[in-house]
Amino acid sequence: MIDTDLLKKVRKIEIKTKGLSKHLFSGEYHSAFKGRGMAFSEVREYQFGDDIRNIDWNVTARLNHPYVKVFEEERELTVMLLVDVSGSNQFGTSIQFKEELLAEIAAILAFSAIQNNDKVGVIFFSDKIEKFISPKKGSTHILRIIRELIDFKPDNVETNITEALRYFTNVIKKKSTAFLISDFYDKNYEDALKIASKKHDIVAIRITDEKEKALPNLGLIKMYDPESKQAMWIDSSSKEVRSDFAEAYKQHTIYVNDVFRKYGIDNVEISTGQDYVKQLMKLFKQRERKI
Repeated sequence: MIDTDLLKKVRKIEIKTKGLSKHLFSGEYHSAFKGRGMAFSEVREYQFGDDIRNIDWNVTARLNHPYVKVFEEERELTVMLLVDVSGSNQFGTSIQFKEELLAEIAAILAFSAIQNNDKVGVIFFSDKIEKFISPKKGSTHILRIIRELIDFKPDNVETNITEALRYFTNVIKKKSTAFLISDFYDKNYEDALKIASKKHDIVAIRITDEKEKALPNLGLIKMYDPESKQAMWIDSSSKEVRSDFAEAYKQHTIYVNDVFRKYGIDNVEISTGQDYVKQLMKLFKQRERKI
């Protein structure tokens, strides 16, 4: 039995994200993530200018006249959402928490995929695989995904991107487009990302918050890490403390961007309180130019 509050939340996010995906992202999504594979369609008689590499020699020999194979672009995709549900996403200082922003973005991508007649599946992960929803089509399936995005409660709070990528590579055999949505507070996932990106089209969406980048001067404050479950007092009035805090975030960003660049991962950073529509459109346009 689903409670009334959850139904209201599902309906609210459905209206918002479905509308955005229909009016803003339908064309851009199709252009940026359309199937890149070529599927055999039919054979026809050879015409001047046809590529001789496409000649079907069996049919040509049988009919004693040159025939060529005709291929068409595969339109149907399998889209996987790899969603980070670790404790660090339970943070936000501008309008919404990271986990709420993450849910909206995942919902938009899911609706865009369904409107493009693609299958959509989800992997929720922390430092283990929390839940797997196999790829399917249909509005009922999408509403189930949205319900899980809003209401899912993970067992663990730490992050293991390697585990998520390995599971994804093992369970999804057909080439797919995978959106890895996380704040990427983890390390040593390069090898798993390299293997996954050889088989699948990986797109990284990094969720951030402005207060992670610079510590405000608020005097003595208590900070809590939801993943390590440790609390500590920080003197934010200290310039050295604020400098170290900013430098740690800077180095983390350099590390993440270097990994993406090394393996050719298309990516975008979206911060809470930011216009994520603009950022997603930018990502789609970048990919469209590469095709």
